[in-house]
Amino acid sequence: MSYFDAASAAPLHPVARQALQASLDEGWADPARLYREGRRARMLLDAAREAAAEAVGCRPDELVFTASGTRAVHSGIEGVLSGRRRVGRHLIVSAVEHSSVLHTAEVFEAGGGTVTHVPVSRTGSVAPAAYAAALRADTALACLQSANHEVGTVQPVAEVAALCRAAGVPLLVDAAQSLVWGPVEGDWSVLTASAHKWGGPSGVGLLAVRKGVRFAPQGPVDERESGRAAGFENIPAVVAAAASLRAVRAEAAGEAVRLRELTERIRARVPVLVPDVDVVGDPVRRLPGIVTFSCLHVDGETLLHELDRAGFSVSSGSSCTSSTLTPSHVLKAMGVLSEGNVRVSLPLGTPAAEVDRFLAVLPDAVAGVREKLGAPSAWTAGPQDALVVDALGKRCPIPVIELAKVFGDVSVGGTVRVLSDDEAARLDIPAWCEMRGQEYVGEESAERGSAYVVRRLS
Repeated sequence: MSYFDAASAAPLHPVARQALQASLDEGWADPARLYREGRRARMLLDAAREAAAEAVGCRPDELVFTASGTRAVHSGIEGVLSGRRRVGRHLIVSAVEHSSVLHTAEVFEAGGGTVTHVPVSRTGSVAPAAYAAALRADTALACLQSANHEVGTVQPVAEVAALCRAAGVPLLVDAAQSLVWGPVEGDWSVLTASAHKWGGPSGVGLLAVRKGVRFAPQGPVDERESGRAAGFENIPAVVAAAASLRAVRAEAAGEAVRLRELTERIRARVPVLVPDVDVVGDPVRRLPGIVTFSCLHVDGETLLHELDRAGFSVSSGSSCTSSTLTPSHVLKAMGVLSEGNVRVSLPLGTPAAEVDRFLAVLPDAVAGVREKLGAPSAWTAGPQDALVVDALGKRCPIPVIELAKVFGDVSVGGTVRVLSDDEAARLDIPAWCEMRGQEYVGEESAERGSAYVVRRLS
């Protein structure tokens, strides 16, 4: 089985396993106690903090360990917003942040705060000027991920951090996906990360808060971790997380070159091997091991099952894999196809032969799914000037498939109105037009759902 979902969770690094086993015998005592076992546990905890701080690029007393990366995000955002409440109650986030950031923003907004969502380009990147325009006198905090978790696009953190610093606004950076490759550049104020993203054990997050940033921890006061992370420290897991971060950093430079070559191979070959495919994300400013592509007329969940049967564990940004029945907010913000998406995220050490085998298996897997869904292979010009497709009650990609089936029956210059009550259609039909070179006229109100109007250009 080839595991290609490292962006969700990387396999446990051998160094993490060794450190975990060793520290289970040495780090079980309370590090706050003064007796021998407590002092030994404290030494392990302090050494782990120093190693993690070095990797992050901060002082050891600026960094605390949390119960998860999500908890680090929640604590970081809430702490800064509370500490700067006299400045104002305005929060800035990008439209493609991790759900942990967006969920915290929703809670803040529900409590009376205001939130600005900065849009992204079709490649998933924010424009620093958009952050500058969003800054206000009452802005308490801005958030920007270092790299996107679904498409791998690297964000201009250094530029945005400089703009925020000039305005006196702290910037929180979610570095969960990028920390394995190196420290985050720029004058950031708060940083979060998660150990299971780089091959450490799950249940360990990092929260770094620079000196001088107003920060008020929320919840009951706790004497551990500078009052920013309540509860008894999981020292063996913390030690393993710090040890594995140092280990992966030691091999990051060489692996970055090798994995970038492999993902570039996927980016170049997939559109040649599979018809009607769009490779998404920035082609240059991206993480080494992540590549995402969208297949027209494909149900994402079905395709993932086919690839699983073929021996490949991959992920998808499709709505059908999230249990929410709504399109991925990242793909939606980018304006690309929300169905039929495959995210390949290669772990460190992935053999080139496994990538070649994936490329050999993929075309038949996609073709098989399309055949099951009855997707059309081509269309030619027909006599009609207008058609209506009733796709009400059908989930994407079916509305898009139904559109493609009849599109050849419309003359050049004619239109098709697709009736659909699936939210994903609002994204997928315009994306279909973009990929096919046809004109998306717009959305019209309908008695039920919406009518999406498409005009044939060729």
